[in-house]
Amino acid sequence: MGPVEQRRLPLIVVVMLVLLSATADAVPGRSPTFTVIRVDAAITPPVAQYILQSLEEATRTRSDGLVIRLDTPGGLDLAMRDIVKGILGADIPVIVYVSPAGARAASAGMMITVAAHVAAMTPGTNIGAAHPVGIGLGGGMDKIMQAKVENDAVAYIRGIAKGRGRNPDWVERAVRKSASVSAEEALKLGVIDEVAPDLAHLLARIDGKVVTLASGKRVLKTRGAVTVEKKMGVRQGILTVLADPNIAYILLLIGLAGLYFEFSHPGAILPGVMGGISLILAFFALQTLPVNYAGVLLILFGITLFIAEVKVMSHGILTVGGIVSLVMGSLILFDSPEPALRVSFQVMIPTLIVICLFFVAVISLVVKAHRGRRFTGMEGMLGLEGKAVNAVGPDAGTVLVKGEYWRARSDEPIAPGLKIRVIRVDGLRLLVGEIHPGEP
Repeated sequence: MGPVEQRRLPLIVVVMLVLLSATADAVPGRSPTFTVIRVDAAITPPVAQYILQSLEEATRTRSDGLVIRLDTPGGLDLAMRDIVKGILGADIPVIVYVSPAGARAASAGMMITVAAHVAAMTPGTNIGAAHPVGIGLGGGMDKIMQAKVENDAVAYIRGIAKGRGRNPDWVERAVRKSASVSAEEALKLGVIDEVAPDLAHLLARIDGKVVTLASGKRVLKTRGAVTVEKKMGVRQGILTVLADPNIAYILLLIGLAGLYFEFSHPGAILPGVMGGISLILAFFALQTLPVNYAGVLLILFGITLFIAEVKVMSHGILTVGGIVSLVMGSLILFDSPEPALRVSFQVMIPTLIVICLFFVAVISLVVKAHRGRRFTGMEGMLGLEGKAVNAVGPDAGTVLVKGEYWRARSDEPIAPGLKIRVIRVDGLRLLVGEIHPGEP
């Protein structure tokens, strides 16, 4: 090999390596692989964790991209921002595909879709309605705070839209005016990249598209891609279910009812155990949701009134107050205008009816037990019937009551064998009277 060939050798090696890298996807038997996950719930911290963990796993296993099949009514701002940060910093392409027909990417879902490297929708879906709302302790925001939050959201989403080459003016309208459009209109407005009837058509259409990752530009190789469905794990599924406001609300009331029953009937054990578990799960769920703590306090106050009814005979006034407090607390428990972050009336009304009936029933049983005649101890002897064993007079005698022999006396003489009734208990001696024929 001559000097010229020796100088050209390094250049030839570099060119060959580049060609091998560029054609790696074209090697027979090597098809692009995309991880596919489904998100069809409100955007909450458990959902954000699921998406970010899926993205991390797809990156670690050298998947060619992550597809998020999205259908969400919106969710929490902090959870949404965690997802968007994960997408913007991803080392693999993230495709958000709003599907199936009838699905939506509303509010936080719109922002996640706009942040994706490829944004696509199925015909019959819609996107938008991202106006920020005041949630959390203290209720709604004043006008100044509302303007600050709105301007922050507009600046945030406009910057993302510009970076992805999407329509920043429309996304601003979606935030300020709660604008919402269909899949076809979103494509015409430059909000999304594709409208495709299914995932296979979508992957075929975006083949060769150039996207910008955190590490630089990349050409998508999606033709003939293999999709691998990654379902939500059991733990993440449970956390997502618990983060549902309806589930959290039911667990809260079941927990309080169980503990109330245990305190009013000590020793039952099972209601107390189930109530404690339900209450802990409810508190976990409440920390992930937009809770108005005035609602929590009203519910707790209502339970307190039910307990007080057992101790203080208020002729039902405390019970009525407890029911009113429970209803008002339920109505304001979750402070959000988004239906996905509130308890639905279809769940709230039956639950309130059942819980209120439960408390009324328990209170009635306890009051009845307090007012009823005792059947144990000396007081339990009053009115019992028995038989005179020997003659009973003003001074002495013996009677048989409930299988036991008692010293007794009577104001009138009673012959042996006659029926008697206990009138009073004087220490260990009974005052009895004869039961005459015809007496009840």
